Amino acid sequence: MDQAVGLRSRLKSSPYIPSDIGKSNSCAEGHIPRVISFTSGKGGVGKTNVVANLAFALSRQGKRVLVLDADLGLANIDILLGLAPRYTMRHVFSGEKTLDEILVEGPGGMRIMPASSGVQELADLSESQKLYLLNELEGLRNCIDILIIDTAAGISSNVVYFNLASHERVVIVTPEPTSIADAYALIKILSTKHDIKRFSILVNLAVTEAEAESVFKRLSMVTDRFLGSMSLDYWGLIPHDACIPRAVKKQRVVVDLYPEASSSRRFVELAESICNRNYEDRSDGNIKFFWKNLLQAPGAL
Repeated sequence: MDQAVGLRSRLKSSPYIPSDIGKSNSCAEGHIPRVISFTSGKGGVGKTNVVANLAFALSRQGKRVLVLDADLGLANIDILLGLAPRYTMRHVFSGEKTLDEILVEGPGGMRIMPASSGVQELADLSESQKLYLLNELEGLRNCIDILIIDTAAGISSNVVYFNLASHERVVIVTPEPTSIADAYALIKILSTKHDIKRFSILVNLAVTEAEAESVFKRLSMVTDRFLGSMSLDYWGLIPHDACIPRAVKKQRVVVDLYPEASSSRRFVELAESICNRNYEDRSDGNIKFFWKNLLQAPGAL
């Protein structure tokens, strides 16, 4: 019995997988989860907070959401949500635990693959570690609808690896000039070295819609000028909202703690938009599997 088959059999007894998961039609063999990476050229743009709130809102829409904290050496999302996972990705790569055994349940029913904190060797995965992760993910694919990847910031090999694996890539950018410049640098690398031509742009912490549109136009102009034929899809903005830092301090998602806040309403709208989109029309290439996409992407490993 290969490891993937073993993982599927263990899912039935996992405390983190719903007891009725086998009754879902979308849990049938061959089910393909939608894989969306949220990424940024620089840190401090609120990417993990966006991921946590969108995952919560999508879970409330009835989607089975799994969040992979892909900043593998510097755990973020579990801290943001006030979780204290006993096991992390470090235990998976050491062979002590399987992926389904480290999953923790977050607010709204989302599930989270927690990263490790202060483990430098996970900041740059080896080829064997990447292949091992692919095999582990194979065992979970039939039990989730949406896999959200919260990448690290920057242009490291891990960031490129997880972006290449996704059906859709959402670049988080703020109105700060450095954020716009670093977002362009990330898009340039993925475009010129890995032939990725489709990106979605989400502007965070904008005060007005006009400010967010200005950020998108600046980024679009520079990509058009220096990178040629690109497709940048504007996802709008997450407004600057005083409720967000209040929720962060309480280690709660703003959508749950302050559902009437302007940012909360926007997260719900984005979740509805994601559910209504036909992602296959926006995917790069013909490979729809997260793990097999990685195996076949040029230079991914």
